[in-house]
Amino acid sequence: MKKLGMNVEQIEDVQSIVIKTPKGNYIFDSAEVSAMTMQGTTTYQVVGDVRFEPAAPVIPKEDVTMVAAQANVSEEKAKEALVATNGDIAEAIMRLAQT
Repeated sequence: MKKLGMNVEQIEDVQSIVIKTPKGNYIFDSAEVSAMTMQGTTTYQVVGDVRFEPAAPVIPKEDVTMVAAQANVSEEKAKEALVATNGDIAEAIMRLAQT
């Protein structure tokens, strides 16, 4: 590969890799990582088992207050319902009314 102007190097002792996105994180707890440099550009290759952890939705304080008032519950319970419904106010109120 060096004859082609390509240098490949294995990165040792990788403990974890996290790729962060707005929808959540892709996590490699253990992975094999190679760095390939060609024409001044380095490309990384990651091989391993990945798991996805979705991002927690951002729940505005106003939404929590409104759901708590409408469902007649504490703000803590209202926030839990909003998180469970990904911020859907109507669904959160309906869930709380059923309990």
